[in-house]
Amino acid sequence: MLYHILAVGDVVGEPGLRHLEKRLRPLQKLKQIHFTVVNGENASGVGLTPEQAQRIRDAGADAVTLGNHTFGRMQIRDFLDETPWLLRPANYTGRAPGHGCEIFELNGVRVRVMNLIGRCDLDWKAADPFTTADALLKQDQADFTLVDFHAEATSEKLAMGYYLDGRVSALWGTHTHVPTADERVYPKGTGYLTDLGMTGPIESVLGIEPWQSVESFLGGLPGRYKAAEGPCKLQGAIFTLDSATGLCTAVERVDIR
Repeated sequence: MLYHILAVGDVVGEPGLRHLEKRLRPLQKLKQIHFTVVNGENASGVGLTPEQAQRIRDAGADAVTLGNHTFGRMQIRDFLDETPWLLRPANYTGRAPGHGCEIFELNGVRVRVMNLIGRCDLDWKAADPFTTADALLKQDQADFTLVDFHAEATSEKLAMGYYLDGRVSALWGTHTHVPTADERVYPKGTGYLTDLGMTGPIESVLGIEPWQSVESFLGGLPGRYKAAEGPCKLQGAIFTLDSATGLCTAVERVDIR
């Protein structure tokens, strides 16, 4: 049987969250989606609150992943420990609350969702994401394994794709908020996309007011970043997975406006 897995790029601010709430379920119905993973680490701009995490879940996400802004809103700390569907990067220090890998039941199929963070120009304090992935893959059995690799460097994401090729069903990158056009199935069967893009305002710089970003690059004082207003987009990808092999047969980018 073929399963359609939807991965949604970083939700940015209240505009992005409202757009997700409006567009996600119609997209799931249109594309006959069986399971959805949404990166929600920017729902507050920097971080997210328990209420925002729950809104993403209620909008249709089966799992919510995070990244370098996991603790941008400290009220999420206890919620991370209490909530199995909310994942922070698994290679964070063991001192951090929460967990980064979970297995979900889907009509008799076991779906492992793994959240990792890159170290190249992003989080040097994190453990090695490559060896962390090795260790997590040895724990429990799953029919499908999905990986959200929250990383800055395209080289690190590409390398991870080759490293895990044939061992995971699908791997996608988040964090840069700009979608890449390199969707593919790797030689050994892993579906891949370097970056999903974002869910947030179209007229923006990575989701924030353009003038603030311009002012920052000019050396001025842009003030606290805030999400831009106006029409939004929902970006991500659909991975078609074969339950007979646990691997990917096709990848399709999505951009819903």
